[in-house]
Amino acid sequence: MAQVSMPIADTAKRLNDTIPQRDLIDIFRSVFNVKPRKVSPLEKKKFYFSFLPISSSDGRSGGRALFTSTTAGFYLGDEATTNLSSFTFTPYFNLKGRYGLPIRSNIWLNNNQWNIIGDTRLLVYPQYTWGLGGKQPEYHKFLVNYNYVRFYQTVLKRIKPYFYAGVGYALDYYEDIESRGNDNLHNFTGYKYGTATDKDAFSSGATLNLLYDTRKNSIDPLPGVYANVSYRFNTRVLGSHTNWQSLYIDVRKYVALTNSGPKNVLAFWSFYWTSLTPGTPYLNLPSLGWEPYQRSGRGFIQNRYRGQRLAYFETEYRRDITRNGLLGFVLFTNVNSVTESDMKFAYWHPAGGTGLRFKFNKKSGTNIALDYGVSKHYSSINLNLGETF
Repeated sequence: MAQVSMPIADTAKRLNDTIPQRDLIDIFRSVFNVKPRKVSPLEKKKFYFSFLPISSSDGRSGGRALFTSTTAGFYLGDEATTNLSSFTFTPYFNLKGRYGLPIRSNIWLNNNQWNIIGDTRLLVYPQYTWGLGGKQPEYHKFLVNYNYVRFYQTVLKRIKPYFYAGVGYALDYYEDIESRGNDNLHNFTGYKYGTATDKDAFSSGATLNLLYDTRKNSIDPLPGVYANVSYRFNTRVLGSHTNWQSLYIDVRKYVALTNSGPKNVLAFWSFYWTSLTPGTPYLNLPSLGWEPYQRSGRGFIQNRYRGQRLAYFETEYRRDITRNGLLGFVLFTNVNSVTESDMKFAYWHPAGGTGLRFKFNKKSGTNIALDYGVSKHYSSINLNLGETF
């Protein structure tokens, strides 16, 4: 074969077919001489776990953080016709007094007939805010402390292949909103909803949802398309303190630059998030890093920009370094903007960075993602299980 001329694409495909994929579990087994359990040819493993205990810099608050992240990937039906479901639990403790218990789930039932999405969080969350708009200087910030309970559940039914429609329920409870210092959140922001000192902000409402998703695995998305539209209406009938409505539109596209060989993917992500009516509590207004998946804004501190509307765009290049998939890298850039008092997007804030990927579990496609992002006034190191989007 060494004497035969072969196109590069064919060589890559042949090597890709013959080189076994490896992950950190394989490395651990080889170093400590751990023999994997023998699996019969008829037995199919359907659960894949990834666990990451770590102490690192906290890219969201600028301090140190202790957290563990557990991701479970599993099939609830025929693997040929059913997407990989996922469950993520990330207990978190920040040395500045912030801690939380977030749980996320994305469940696909047999043959993808139903998709059930959950997001539950219990947080104690002191955090700086910079008020509304995109022109606030870095020093113009205000520390607010609150306890936070989130309970979101969405059930979607397949209408046709890849297209789903459904309803959900969304609850946000900000308890004991405390302003520190001589000032208060209401005076700092000039916003009257959900800014009273030592008061609660409770929102409860239904959601209408549309989903189009051609990805097979949301943990490590392969080439495909994802689009989600969620309309939320909160009402006093369901216990909400004020009546308000919002709209969230999320679109992602994954393009394979080569058909064989190591991963070589270009990924695009954009979302538009808007409050549709007056009465939205301040902490429920669109804010960078607070979209449903809480992954936007690498290179910015979370909550840096907030407004009545938020537009966000991100592009990432993903590439394997080793042909066995163990090690990879990414390059990314993003830009965001929130509206000013006249409801216009006047200021755009860019950021960019790079990162490494370590394959933790090749069966579920779970990577350890180590990213460094930088913007004009800030830089951060982010560590996660799974891709950012």
